[in-house]
Amino acid sequence: MMIKVFGHKAPDTDSTGSAIIWAWYLNEIKGQAAQAVLLGSPNTEAAFVTQRWGYETPEIIADVQSNAPVVIVDTNNPAELPSNINQADILAIIDHHKLVGGLETQGPISITIRPLACTATIMHDLMGDDAAQMPKPIKGVMLSCILSDTLAFRSPTTTAQDKALAESLAADLDLSLADYAADMFAAKSDVSAFSDAELLRMDSKEYTVSGTKFRVSVLETTSPVTVLDRKASLMDSMPSVAQEDGVDHVLLFVVDILNEQATMLIPDATAQTLAEKSFGATVTGDSVILPGIMSRKKQIIPNLKL
Repeated sequence: MMIKVFGHKAPDTDSTGSAIIWAWYLNEIKGQAAQAVLLGSPNTEAAFVTQRWGYETPEIIADVQSNAPVVIVDTNNPAELPSNINQADILAIIDHHKLVGGLETQGPISITIRPLACTATIMHDLMGDDAAQMPKPIKGVMLSCILSDTLAFRSPTTTAQDKALAESLAADLDLSLADYAADMFAAKSDVSAFSDAELLRMDSKEYTVSGTKFRVSVLETTSPVTVLDRKASLMDSMPSVAQEDGVDHVLLFVVDILNEQATMLIPDATAQTLAEKSFGATVTGDSVILPGIMSRKKQIIPNLKL
């Protein structure tokens, strides 16, 4: 059977690109029939990357069939995966997030979770000498994943290994890292076509703090004013999104890539308490700037307190 390779819901560049990379590896190197698929529409940056390197947007699926062979990339969290995932035949997990638990497999599998900034960097390691066979489009996708997840090396999640690989790939492709990253971030910053609800779900993860369930949304942009101009309507949309998604509250952090800070929206007393206890912020209005906050994985979620 065809192996489906996919990442988390609300697919970003690393989730989309890593599925494409590993499907190529299984098909071309391992001789196993594999297909990259997505669990939702990719964000604008991921869509730019796939088009830039000559790939069609992978098929979007809603669920997986029982016993269907799958490889999971860029997540190990059941909340971010198809509802039937524990009835699928999970063959492998490749990820760089903390271990959540809750997945069940039909037998022993290969699990690789490493403290690197990007799933694609891990994949390069796993390929070993076979990585030399990557064609330019796969190298381009891999480079894009690293630049996206490290915010062009600005994120505190960046490791020397991520940076060295990105520099090597850019040299192979004869690309300027700064220029290409700017093109990617410009694509990511164009959110004009999305509704408020879509923006709140675009790059989000569910997380529970002291029994309260949050959807923690992050929008990384080189033009934060484009998002913050919609602050009132975004906050108005938060309660309905929370209700529809089965969480108690939605949090939104607008990450300013160039100024290396985040603006957190403060729609209610819960958000205010969380901002003050989690980040030591002084809240006086409906938003607060958090200097140096760039990473949900390393700086936001680990610090959330009520």
